[in-house]
Amino acid sequence: MPFVRAGKAHAVLPGTIAELDVGGTVVAVANVGGKLFAFNTVCAHEGGPLGQGELEGSIVTCPWHAWQYNVTTGKVEGNPEVGVETYPVEVRGDDIFIDIG
Repeated sequence: MPFVRAGKAHAVLPGTIAELDVGGTVVAVANVGGKLFAFNTVCAHEGGPLGQGELEGSIVTCPWHAWQYNVTTGKVEGNPEVGVETYPVEVRGDDIFIDIG
């Protein structure tokens, strides 16, 4: 799938995380220091909504069972063998584009 417009860049302010629709698929988008990172919003543990988790620096904590992921890599903190898929992000003007492949 090519890059798809997912929303406005101002919708994901620095230090925040949001769930955005990418062609019918919901993904999480985190803003870490002004750079956007997109990843699968479904926690690998029991399917919790990572896009509704708390973001601290580059770490998001799943609201269901507190699994922590690095949003820049999609990997679980302390266990790089487990993680969620990450997706390329481009900001074009004021718009966020994401390629979920």
